[in-house]
Amino acid sequence: MTGEDYYIPAAAMAVSLAFKLPALRHNWRDPLLRSVVALLALAGAVFAFAAPPTIAAVNRWTGIANFSAPLVYCLITAFSASCLVLMVNWRGGPPEQTRRVSRRWILGYSIVIVALVVLFALGETPEERLRDFDTFYANTPYVGHMIALYLLAHHVAAVVMVVLCWRWSLQVRGWLRVGLMIIVAGYLFNLGYDATKMTAVVARWLGNDLDGLSTYVAPPLASLGALISAMGFVVPLVCQRLSDHWQTWATYRRLGALWQEVQISAPAGTPSVQMAWWSAAELRVIQRESDIHDGFLHLGPYFDKGLRDDAYDNALAEGADEETARAVGDAAMVAAAVRARSADPDGQAIGEDEETLPDTSEGPRDLLRISDALRRSPVVQAVRRQVTV
Repeated sequence: MTGEDYYIPAAAMAVSLAFKLPALRHNWRDPLLRSVVALLALAGAVFAFAAPPTIAAVNRWTGIANFSAPLVYCLITAFSASCLVLMVNWRGGPPEQTRRVSRRWILGYSIVIVALVVLFALGETPEERLRDFDTFYANTPYVGHMIALYLLAHHVAAVVMVVLCWRWSLQVRGWLRVGLMIIVAGYLFNLGYDATKMTAVVARWLGNDLDGLSTYVAPPLASLGALISAMGFVVPLVCQRLSDHWQTWATYRRLGALWQEVQISAPAGTPSVQMAWWSAAELRVIQRESDIHDGFLHLGPYFDKGLRDDAYDNALAEGADEETARAVGDAAMVAAAVRARSADPDGQAIGEDEETLPDTSEGPRDLLRISDALRRSPVVQAVRRQVTV
């Protein structure tokens, strides 16, 4: 792999991190957000410092041959810990238990990082190796132990992530399950990275030469694993947000029939709130619901409870369930009231005592059902024809 193969994913991680930093500044106490930022920062650092040009530059700047080796190993180990901590916080649970498990993973991998540094300091690596450090120094005292330790720590994290994500994916649905399965796929590549690295190192211990597995096969597996895993963490968040946004717009459109129906009842000169084209969908839905409720208040004197009950009975007779029949009754009452209000331009019915408002005890869901009934129910269409005649 060339330097670009490392720097491109590092840049992608940096861009993702830049989008997350403003949120962290406003919600820095959120452990899940902190975990995401730590993972993105460490993933980008791993790719940036594992690139051969960076390895050579760091060795040159420090004046220590192969100083980059323990640096990259420590970054990989810290990244493994950040994945585990993110998974713990993402899955949630009792806050104290989540903090306790996170601290244990952080402490365990911190000890590994310290051990890596100590083992490198005790060993000797006089000849700089930019691409094959693992196999070249596999039999060197202390340094070989350092290599084995970082591979073992990375392997443990990969196995735990695969098991946790797989078990969790069997308990959830939707985009979360998709994201977890993507993470599992990514960590299978990481397990492949561990397998090729360990095979090459063990071969060196046994006096054989399988360095090509470590030098040429393992790095692409690591890059693919990291990118796929990062996608797995992002997909549920992004897709769920898009799904929620789509659902909000769908709600806005479904309310259209009821909103247009009750607009007729608004008294002349009634001020209306003009929404800017860039207004959020959530605000548009709230405004539309508010307009509908205002329309109900204006139509109140014209609502006919008896007509609603008849339409409700007719809907049940046609096979509608309880909720749909109730919405059909309310929709029929609204349609009839709109026509009664149009036939009474002077508002002579205003001031009558009895008001029978539609049942909206379930909030937006009832409004949606009433709006759907206005568009589709043959009972409502029959009432419209009846009151028109």
